[in-house]
Amino acid sequence: MTSLIYPTYFPNMAHFWAVINSDAIHLEVSDNYQKQSYRNRTEIYGANGKLALTVPVSYTQKNRQLYKDVKIANEEQWQLLHLKSLQSAYSMSPFFEFYIDDLMPLFEERFDYILDLNLRCLDVLIDSLQTQTKPINTTVFEKEPIDKTDFRYLVKRNSEVKPFESYTQVFTEKHGFIPNLSILDLLFNEGPNAELYLTRQTLQIENPNKVKLK
Repeated sequence: MTSLIYPTYFPNMAHFWAVINSDAIHLEVSDNYQKQSYRNRTEIYGANGKLALTVPVSYTQKNRQLYKDVKIANEEQWQLLHLKSLQSAYSMSPFFEFYIDDLMPLFEERFDYILDLNLRCLDVLIDSLQTQTKPINTTVFEKEPIDKTDFRYLVKRNSEVKPFESYTQVFTEKHGFIPNLSILDLLFNEGPNAELYLTRQTLQIENPNKVKLK
């Protein structure tokens, strides 16, 4: 299977399910940017439950911009905030110390564009999972791809993915199992077993109201 997905900020497990279970991955980098998506947002498991981490961007809906042209609003100290949130959420997880050093450059290096950040995140995570995947960036936008399985709708926050097999999370006893969080949740809790976990999932992925792509 050749799959088409959006590069997102620390992608959720549904995105990585597609990465792990595909023969080839194409990354949609030729589209217009849209708000209210996972392009600049990820979700982790904090002490109070699901916690959203959002990268601030300079973008207005009035004037369409290509995804690759949208800048990060680096006036805000978002990298420090996100790192502290991850440390607070996962410092007690079994594999936090094993992976955090590889992730640190993502919080120390300045990124001017959200797409550049997301592509780097994906590279680091693919290395962490030790997969042989080498994603290919698109060069043109195809509204209806002919030769690829289109998972681009997963970028929408209302896409429904079920069921994910439960695993032990840091705050499971407080809030129960929360599925389809950032792949970081799976890595920090399951470590080297993360890839095996993703390969054995049989997911039903639903495209809500046939999300319109632009």
